[in-house]
Amino acid sequence: MSIATFTTSMGTFKAQLYTRELPITCGNFIDLANSGFYDGVHFHRVIPGFMNQFGCPYAKDPNSRRAGTGGPNPNTTFQGCDGKVYKRTRDGGIPDELTAKISNEPGTLSMANTGQPQSGGSQFFINVSHNAFLDWWDRSTPSQHPVFGKIVEGYDLVEKISKVPTRSDNPVQPIKMLSVRVA
Repeated sequence: MSIATFTTSMGTFKAQLYTRELPITCGNFIDLANSGFYDGVHFHRVIPGFMNQFGCPYAKDPNSRRAGTGGPNPNTTFQGCDGKVYKRTRDGGIPDELTAKISNEPGTLSMANTGQPQSGGSQFFINVSHNAFLDWWDRSTPSQHPVFGKIVEGYDLVEKISKVPTRSDNPVQPIKMLSVRVA
């Protein structure tokens, strides 16, 4: 079982990753986390009763207008949890894993994307509500966001983060990710 430890400026929470169900998405996340990609990045979008979004490298500057538009370096490789090596696209995206029917329930980690194929990369969000309309198999909207993990410790902190004062969904007082590591 792979556990991700998220150490933020507000405290720590942990998530179990669904490495068997989503080996590509989890392998990408583990590669980014353990290489330090997420260290120093701020939450750039938090919406009470919805979700907390994180993982854009431009959000190292908490006031960047580009926050929410970045991803991993293009054409880089990583090892999936299935042992295979995958190559990120020219935009840093990874193959879509629309396979496991795990719903976007409170406390789940879900891959953010633009709605275009293979546009998920480093950004993800943590649901603080049951957002079934974001499930990849739900046809009520074009959104397709695969769930790749679930908070197992510190969910109260995740909810607290979702309720901080914001300006245009960006926390007024920046919330920094000090580190993310997977063991």
